[in-house]
Amino acid sequence: MTGGLNLINSELLKAGTLITVSVLALQACSPTVKVEAPSEPITINLNIKLDAEVRLKIEEKAKEDIQANPEIF
Repeated sequence: MTGGLNLINSELLKAGTLITVSVLALQACSPTVKVEAPSEPITINLNIKLDAEVRLKIEEKAKEDIQANPEIF
């Protein structure tokens, strides 16, 4: 009877080893995604918005001045 138990234990050990190796192999093949900060700082140029806003205010002021003083031109 001891021979039968040794055979069962041996089969369980083989199955456990196979499962462990399979899990490790599947885990090694999984893709990895790394999120890292850039090496240089991110620069956002906001000059365009400010430039457009300044031009709009100047144009509005010019229209008001021309309407108030039509003899300028």
